[in-house]
Amino acid sequence: MTFIKMCGLQDEATVDLAVELGVDAVGFVLVKSPRRISPDRAATLRTRVPAGTLAVGVYVNASLDEIIATARAANLDHVQVHDLRSPDDVRVLHDAGFTVIRAINTGGAEALSEDFGADLLLVDGAVAGAGKTWDWQDRSALPSGRWVLAGGLNPDNVERALSTSGAWGVDVSSGIEAERGVKDPGLMRAFAQAVRRNASE
Repeated sequence: MTFIKMCGLQDEATVDLAVELGVDAVGFVLVKSPRRISPDRAATLRTRVPAGTLAVGVYVNASLDEIIATARAANLDHVQVHDLRSPDDVRVLHDAGFTVIRAINTGGAEALSEDFGADLLLVDGAVAGAGKTWDWQDRSALPSGRWVLAGGLNPDNVERALSTSGAWGVDVSSGIEAERGVKDPGLMRAFAQAVRRNASE
């Protein structure tokens, strides 16, 4: 089955629905963003996430100290970081007890080829979290193996994105929103259904 992460969740209803839909991971944004929640709020929502579903703290432009402190305060075991500088950063987070999703932006083949030793790779568009699609056509420029596709995905394009890119998983945020930062239950359901439909074909 295709790995699904729904990101930027902010309230009990959307966390509960994501769990009901059987997603593999939920993301809590813990840095400045329309989707930001506090570590205390994330810790409360974390209690609604069952074992077997990843609860992930999402970070952009945050220091390692900030990541470690806020993720611990939120009772999270997994972090997604968009600007890791080196394998040493990953080692610091591993040593602190976290599994690490290394998120990179498209625009440089060298970024795709570097192995930082993270547990999972996520490939986003040119600007992290902007919700913009990018060219999934050229598989030679994309990773192989287990990696997660992000950037402008929605219920209408996710099947094509998966079949074109060969990605192992998908990450969605703005594509399941009624307005910026506000999740739409109907779009959440439609997205999950589209991914599962693609996996069964």
